[in-house]
Amino acid sequence: MLADITIENLGAIPRAGAEFSPGLTVLTGETGAGKTMVVTGLRLLAGGRADASRIRTGQKRATVEGRFSREGMPGDIAAAADAVVAEAGGRDDENGDWLASRAVSVTADGAGRSRAHLGGRSVPAGTLADFASGVLAIHGQHDQLRLLSADEQLAALDRFDPAIAPLAEAYARAYREHRRLARDLAERTGKRRELAQEVDRLRFALDEIDKVAPEAGEDDELIAQIRRLQDVDALRESASGALGLIDGAEALGGYDDSTAEPAAVALGRAASTLTGSGDEQLAALGRRLAAVTTELSEVSAELGGYLGELDADPEALEHALLRQQELKTLTRKYAPDAAGVLAWRDKAAARLERIDVSSDAVEKLTAAVTAAKKELDDAARALTDARTGAASGLGEAVSAELAGLAMGDARLTVEVRPATPGPRGADEVELMLAPAADAAARPLAQSASGGELSRVMLALEVILAGESGGTTLVFDEVDSGVGGHAAAEIGRRLARLSRSHQVIVVTHLPQVAAYADTHLHVEKATADSSEVTDLTGERRVAELARMLAGLADTDTGRAHAAELLERAQAEVAAMGD
Repeated sequence: MLADITIENLGAIPRAGAEFSPGLTVLTGETGAGKTMVVTGLRLLAGGRADASRIRTGQKRATVEGRFSREGMPGDIAAAADAVVAEAGGRDDENGDWLASRAVSVTADGAGRSRAHLGGRSVPAGTLADFASGVLAIHGQHDQLRLLSADEQLAALDRFDPAIAPLAEAYARAYREHRRLARDLAERTGKRRELAQEVDRLRFALDEIDKVAPEAGEDDELIAQIRRLQDVDALRESASGALGLIDGAEALGGYDDSTAEPAAVALGRAASTLTGSGDEQLAALGRRLAAVTTELSEVSAELGGYLGELDADPEALEHALLRQQELKTLTRKYAPDAAGVLAWRDKAAARLERIDVSSDAVEKLTAAVTAAKKELDDAARALTDARTGAASGLGEAVSAELAGLAMGDARLTVEVRPATPGPRGADEVELMLAPAADAAARPLAQSASGGELSRVMLALEVILAGESGGTTLVFDEVDSGVGGHAAAEIGRRLARLSRSHQVIVVTHLPQVAAYADTHLHVEKATADSSEVTDLTGERRVAELARMLAGLADTDTGRAHAAELLERAQAEVAAMGD
């Protein structure tokens, strides 16, 4: 749930903080005081569009910071939120809460720039949207208009029946597979000439590479080999000179008439002398010299082998240069080195297999497309049947809720009609409202007033919330255009919804505010600034009296407000029993 929020320089608010508790929280205040800025701040935390015009006049930067708690949150929702934070490189704080922030600043050219943070790491605004999608849902007048879209109405129906989700996923998989196969078939049949030419080019390239048969790293090895062969005389002289100094001229098949001892002989004699001296310190040095002599013998053997390899093949240089030229022919065409050529070959072979345009391959693919189409049609029918079955249940449930929202004669029906198959099915869903018993049901856009649309959206949210809970639902003046008995019923519905969700409501109706567990008041502190206060006791009664047609300064108004609050809170207490 949302634990608290801090706002700086947003709209009329210079700096304000608000703490939220589980249950129902309302925000009230005079028009223009800035209560909708709290919702604006939440939209920013949810990854919404950053608008520099929302920055407080005379300031260059506005910031919003929110803390989200795991308290009351279902495990799967918490795990999904954790995954988003972890993927961004962030983490929860020492209390296990997630911190999110958003800053909007004005640039030199007057445009806006946004910065977002989640879990202590800088992130794109889209990451905030991903995080908030599971923990925070905002419903405002703009969101009510979204309810008029076909996609939103389809999504509402799919949310109503849990059995629809796996069918929709199965359909989506079948849809993607059919599209993939159909595109492949269309490419093979519609571009046969171009593909045949590509096949010829790929086969030529594969034959050319296979003929050379390069090995990964071979080009680097050839460079070292060629350099060695080109310098063979100098290398032989260096190696033989070193070997002669170690083992004497006899080691090279020659005669040495000098009196100087070879290095190996001299070291061996020195090691023997020290070892046999009878002194432990000298003997230790002798043993060390013996180890050096052993190492020198190994060097001598390797030098002999090196000299043997230099003399092994007089034509090796020519062969190496020819091989290098073969590899360069490939690396000029396909990749910078031999390993890259082999990788290119693997991709080319895979591509060649995919674009087989032979009759057998086309027939096989045609059969696969036919099978995929049948699977898609079966999945579409199963999805349509489930949606059709759920449509009547959703209509009846919403109609029952509307009866409790002073729309007793209203009737909502959900129509499921055939549509061109798309990623979400082969159905078109439309919510139809008959506002009166004798009225014909018509699409929401044509039949619902602003107040009625607010109540339909609230009824849908109450129903779709079901038995789940743990998320934060924000309603921005969802009660617009409503009054009297309907306002009280909206308050009851919101209070009932807050038993399983954290609910935050911006309202101008005292009948709604009276049901709140927490009452936050936004009021102007000066002509151009506002502050947020948590109201309790007499101050809350006074605010409710003000909302009752401005009766805050009258005994009658306060008495009416106190009675309204007492009755509403008694109902809330009964809900918890």
